[in-house]
Amino acid sequence: MNEQELQKLVELLSIKYFGRKFKHQVKINRRMTTTGGRYHLNDHHLEINRHFLAPQYKHELVGIIKHELVHYHLHLAKLGYRHSDWEFKTLLKQVGGLRYAPDIGLRRHQPVSYLYQCEFCKQKYARVRPINIAKYGCSKCRGHLKLIKMRSKK
Repeated sequence: MNEQELQKLVELLSIKYFGRKFKHQVKINRRMTTTGGRYHLNDHHLEINRHFLAPQYKHELVGIIKHELVHYHLHLAKLGYRHSDWEFKTLLKQVGGLRYAPDIGLRRHQPVSYLYQCEFCKQKYARVRPINIAKYGCSKCRGHLKLIKMRSKK
């Protein structure tokens, strides 16, 4: 799907679910990984994550577009357009938009680098960054921690 097809889809969904025209631009964002879309308050354009344009994510794409259109129409109507606002939650539920973008495996996961173990109760703690074992102890029994494994950085 290219930007022209996406623009037509957004305009169609806007009229079908909101009864109002979408008069601004839709762009494809190639760098998004953790969000499905974004509404820009300053110039009112929408950005959609390119990964959701694949045919197998059609249902999710429609939900993301509805979500962004809720932001769009409420902001232009000078109503509560933020996620925490009552108007936003109500309208999103009415049109059937997604509250959160589904995780399709794009999120970056950091590997566990340090593994500590309590010397007394054997509780294990996996950490990405090192901790000062002279200063901190076990949260379960307040025992001393010992470094078991440290994964080297590549």
